Amino acid sequence: MTTADLIGKILQVVAGLALFAVVVGLVLFLIDKAPKRGRDYVQLGAFLAPAMILLLLGLIYPAVRTTFLSFFTSSGNFTGLDNFIWMFTQPDALRTLFNTVVWVILVPVVSTIIGLAYAVFIDKSRGEKYFKALVFMPVAISFVGAGIIWRFVYEFRPSGRDQIGALNQIVVWFGGEPVQWLQSSPINTLLLIVVMIWVQTGFAMVVLSAAIKGVPVEQLEAAQLDGTNGWQRFRNVTVPGIRGSLVVVVTTTSIATLKVFDIVRTMTAGNFDTSVIANEMYTQAFRANEPGRGAALAVVLFILVMPIVIYNVRILRQQREIR
Repeated sequence: MTTADLIGKILQVVAGLALFAVVVGLVLFLIDKAPKRGRDYVQLGAFLAPAMILLLLGLIYPAVRTTFLSFFTSSGNFTGLDNFIWMFTQPDALRTLFNTVVWVILVPVVSTIIGLAYAVFIDKSRGEKYFKALVFMPVAISFVGAGIIWRFVYEFRPSGRDQIGALNQIVVWFGGEPVQWLQSSPINTLLLIVVMIWVQTGFAMVVLSAAIKGVPVEQLEAAQLDGTNGWQRFRNVTVPGIRGSLVVVVTTTSIATLKVFDIVRTMTAGNFDTSVIANEMYTQAFRANEPGRGAALAVVLFILVMPIVIYNVRILRQQREIR
């Protein structure tokens, strides 16, 4: 990591803390029912000013500058929409966008389904906490660590040599030939997605398990007295009762998947048709010396994240109105 990258990370953390401080300060100020005087507003401004300055420097300014850079070349020449046109016309860039779409479709759906099924099946079972711990453990592993672990699983050795990759060893046991999994497109992209699902399933399981325990027992008992079976109770009582948690899990996982970088960079570096937007953004900006293209990819990534965030906010607002 370069000095500029480190400074950028520090500024992002500081900006996040500043945003949190601003929100908390405004909330405390607004819930205070005491009459407000001009001096109170001056004090509020004085307390919020440092946080607002840090927010401006660490979040707003980088976002504006990134958008500005997306219209220029590495030499500083204005190119208009050329960087965005490159993104949607070049085969490699289109492959990157397609891979990102595949990631965003498969990871949230599969990890949520597996996490929900696991939470339902082990709910109130003997040894529940141990079963949950086993599935939640990958969440505590960094994406880089997970990528290294699974790279060993997919490791390839030529036929006739001892296989250190678990997947190829299984293939050899059944009489097959070792496969270069991470170099074989498009299966390599699916194998990378498996790593992300492995990490995110534990998060989905914990959140949904807590939500399931919050479903009123009276509703389940009433449905059982009406003669419904287990699947009908799950579909008509449990799922509507945890809808808010499902939305949170799906949207949070979708945002994390859109920004996935570590797994791809660690396992394939984006080679062999496995690149995604975040990885290609890094490649263009720091490897290909095309900061304009990297900035354009960052803008597109931001645009893709925004509808998910807006949808999440709308759902939470609807639930608040119902309550």
